[in-house]
Amino acid sequence: MQNRNRKKKTPSRIKYEHNHPTVSFRVSKELKDRLEAVKKAEGKSNTDVLKVGVGLLEVKVSEEKEAKRQGYKEGFEKGYEEPKNRYMVPYPCYICVKPIAITSPKTKEVVSKFLTEHGWGHTKCQ
Repeated sequence: MQNRNRKKKTPSRIKYEHNHPTVSFRVSKELKDRLEAVKKAEGKSNTDVLKVGVGLLEVKVSEEKEAKRQGYKEGFEKGYEEPKNRYMVPYPCYICVKPIAITSPKTKEVVSKFLTEHGWGHTKCQ
């Protein structure tokens, strides 16, 4: 026996429900919490997250990772360049004349000894 209190569905509603069926499934509490966090962080709906999962919605994760990597690289280079230019003491290679940076502890020790032996000091002190 059919419930007489039920409202009759309109043809448009029947068509909509046919073309947009309900999907229901159970997940763990942890997965549900993760889903909610993703939805909130990304501003996505359950449908959007499902589309990503089945590969129907283009995700720009790789582009975001590349932008982050590029930003890090540029920031590192910018942060490294100023002190390098300020404090690095390069000297030319006696063969190819390209600059060599003094970075190894042994080279620093030799340079320090050389400068000390040859009387190098502050310009104000001399």
